[in-house]
Amino acid sequence: MNSTPLRALIFDVDGTLAETERDGHRIAFNQAFADAGLDWNWDVPTYGRLLAITGGKERMLAYWREIDPQAAAASDAAGLIADLHRRKTAHYVRRVAEGGIGLRPGVRRVLEQARGAGLRLAIATTTTPDNVEALIHATLGARGMEWFEVVGAGDAVPRKKPDPGIYTWVLERLALCPDQALAFEDSTNGLRAAHGAGLRTIVTTGAYTHHENFDGALAWLDGLGEADAPATGRIGSQPWSGVVGLDELRQWAV
Repeated sequence: MNSTPLRALIFDVDGTLAETERDGHRIAFNQAFADAGLDWNWDVPTYGRLLAITGGKERMLAYWREIDPQAAAASDAAGLIADLHRRKTAHYVRRVAEGGIGLRPGVRRVLEQARGAGLRLAIATTTTPDNVEALIHATLGARGMEWFEVVGAGDAVPRKKPDPGIYTWVLERLALCPDQALAFEDSTNGLRAAHGAGLRTIVTTGAYTHHENFDGALAWLDGLGEADAPATGRIGSQPWSGVVGLDELRQWAV
């Protein structure tokens, strides 16, 4: 039993706060490839496979190495990847600003309950700060970023998830121990990163991760749920169905 009071919630972004991958990032990557005159096109299954690699630049480089290892090893490869990533980010930010992506069901409720109870909120993600800000502004309003005391994003740390560095970075800036917080993730790479930093983790699976194994998660659910569409899954080893709120999170964290 953990008697330490819960003081913070730390959220991943892509797939966790919002279903951004299939119809957001993937489309933006393909638009960037077209802009650059490349014949690359990531269909839904291809992008799902590439999601095993965290980080957009890293994902593009890995794909390039698959299809043309000689070109991917050239001296100008890093510059080309960086340019593609800038193009992709611009397309993604524009799509989000136009209202193309919303928060997952229940996310706003949990954020508002946490704020009302004085819990601290933070973000730990591999996506870029621009992507984070675009999503938060579009879904929580112009002052939405103020909801989050610490935002760990992009290249804040040298290694991406499943390395725990981004979570350690966030915890250090919150000046909290791991047992004072809960992490929210949607992927095995995210779960490994959070666990590596010592954090108990709520997993809400998404379109690309529902088939993955999340043994060891504090909760393994298909979402946070709403009254007319309860979440289902398990808490530890026990089946569970309902709507996730702050009371449930505190109960599970004991």
